[in-house]
Amino acid sequence: MKKYAAIFVSILSISGFVRVNAQVLPWMDTTRSLDDRVEWLVQNLTTDEKLSLLVHQNPAVERLGLPAYSWWNEALHGVARAGTAQVFPMPVAMAATFDPALVQRVFRSVAAEGQRKYLEAQDTGYTGDNSGVTYFTPNINIFRDPRWGRGMETYGEDPWLTANMGLACVRGLQGGHTAACIKHLAVHSGPEGVRHEFDSRVGERDLRTTYLPAFEYIVKNSDVSQVMCGYNRLNGEPCCTNLRLLRDILRGEWGYRGIVVTDCWALNDAYELDTVIPRHRTHASAALAYGDAFGTEVDLECGSGLPGLRAAASYGYIDSDKIDEHLRRVLRVRLAATDAARRSRGAAAVPDGSPSPLAVAQQSIVLLKNDGLLPLHASTRLRLEGPNAYDSVMPLGNYNGFPEHTVTIGEALRANIGEGGVVVYAGGLSPELEGEELQVEKEGFLRGDRTRIELPREQVDDLKRLKAEGKRVVLLLCTGSAIALDEVQPYCDAIMVVWYGGQDMGTAVADALFGRTDCFGHLPVTFYGSTAQLPPFDDYDMAGRTYRYLDLPSGYPFGHGLRYNDMRVSELRFRPNQSPLHVEGIVKMDSTWAPQAGSHRAVVQVYLVNLDDSRAPLRQLVGTSVVNMAEGQRTAKFAVDVNPFWLRTFDEGRQQLAAPATPVTLSYEVGLSSDPAKLLPTATFLYCGNQQQ
Repeated sequence: MKKYAAIFVSILSISGFVRVNAQVLPWMDTTRSLDDRVEWLVQNLTTDEKLSLLVHQNPAVERLGLPAYSWWNEALHGVARAGTAQVFPMPVAMAATFDPALVQRVFRSVAAEGQRKYLEAQDTGYTGDNSGVTYFTPNINIFRDPRWGRGMETYGEDPWLTANMGLACVRGLQGGHTAACIKHLAVHSGPEGVRHEFDSRVGERDLRTTYLPAFEYIVKNSDVSQVMCGYNRLNGEPCCTNLRLLRDILRGEWGYRGIVVTDCWALNDAYELDTVIPRHRTHASAALAYGDAFGTEVDLECGSGLPGLRAAASYGYIDSDKIDEHLRRVLRVRLAATDAARRSRGAAAVPDGSPSPLAVAQQSIVLLKNDGLLPLHASTRLRLEGPNAYDSVMPLGNYNGFPEHTVTIGEALRANIGEGGVVVYAGGLSPELEGEELQVEKEGFLRGDRTRIELPREQVDDLKRLKAEGKRVVLLLCTGSAIALDEVQPYCDAIMVVWYGGQDMGTAVADALFGRTDCFGHLPVTFYGSTAQLPPFDDYDMAGRTYRYLDLPSGYPFGHGLRYNDMRVSELRFRPNQSPLHVEGIVKMDSTWAPQAGSHRAVVQVYLVNLDDSRAPLRQLVGTSVVNMAEGQRTAKFAVDVNPFWLRTFDEGRQQLAAPATPVTLSYEVGLSSDPAKLLPTATFLYCGNQQQ
């Protein structure tokens, strides 16, 4: 027993902390205010103890009854790496629902499961990684290039969609009294193989209009607990020591007061000399790197940097007031989350209104093409082929938990599989090919990224063979990213994007094929026609990228998604003299096919066009409305209010986004995808700040 516990000490587990000398110390007293409890700890911890609480693996401070705790926990699409847990579709698939309210309910359920797992870990005495209630979720980087292997973790290529889905995730997790973390600030989206040395060079316009808005929107519209800085450099400076990014923009302009946490071992890249992995090497020593990070805005390190942190403090690079400032933020979030988890003991396993992984998977599937083949009749015999037909690992994606069951595509279609049948080809990619820093030796793939976005050659050959046999083919694209389809279009009668759809992916696919649902999603990313359409992967300029800056001559546009019933938007009404700006209208269903599930679904999308700025996006998503029609219903009303945040324009003089000081000419386009040929234009209007003219 340590020397400061020489007096008789009885350490008893009570509600996640321990009594010392059989007494409840002031920080343990939950009748006190959280700030009072935090302040008591700040005043009673030694400097070395304080520093030890600023790295992700907090050791126990036994003399004060403070237990060990790990900040490193993941909940990307369900509680991850912590044993049995629900596995929802990957975030890019959730983004295809275009439904923030659904995503918020998903993560409220995830928070409840996370709290139960925390209590189970506490009961067994385990306090290591993946046992806590502070999550490094969500990933809100912009999926600017389909070659990036981690794009599956994001909510797609669009700032509005990413911001609103990310905000829904934060509100779901923190509404469930766990702590969320938006990551990775900023301008992080590959290449994976050089991320420890890569310098993302980006101009101020693209920085402000593409890469930062989701972070800014969530910070300003939530009390998000954590922001994680990325591995990469931004315009020459590592993100985790980047004063302009962390101090001037995040803390200064946006007023963020929560925790800044490093990506795991990111600070090592600033100073370590590595003969295997090239690194930034912007700092001559660990002490200097930690001094720049913790001497300013970083509060918590994910990694093993306590020696470097101690060295920075000993050299005076971090003063005692700054250490206390960091510690107050860290303890406030930790105590609030762990207190809430203890209070949740005995609560319902699944909160009311929680969607199932199956329901989310059904709404995430995107029907790209259908030449009248689908839906299949219930008695249709199928021939099932393709590398993903019976794969039980692929549906789980990455950063995943381990569900009690997984339904593969083959298992779900078992009753219909027979010789000579209409072919279902389960192709696409796999989390073993695309993902975070993977060691992949296969043509078309590099360190988790792709070098070409077409289907693997063997799958193209399979589809050609099937066409030559005279088969009608349904291509299922299991993927976390866009796939170029120009080459294989002629060989496919129908194409569905089924993503990495979670534990019930197979059932969702079967329901879609046989018409048991008509609640399909829309593309959250552009499906380019070929790799040749892409700018260089390591170029972060947005010119020629995504639907916002690219006239797509082939492929499938952002927002595209068919259904078994044709739907169209009509009777638009637009009120520009109102703040927020308002669009409403009618969605009409022209056909009468009825799914067994009895409902239909579409997403009305509202795009903004700035007619006065030649460098502005061609169009920009600024609002959506999820329209559900019950069985027998042929029309439904929709209404969209546009938040003024998304009406800001880039001010060249001030080099930032702001409400325009002088009137600018704007117009809306409304429809069921971003395809300009299918969008309905509205009247042009002048906009100046919150005043329309």
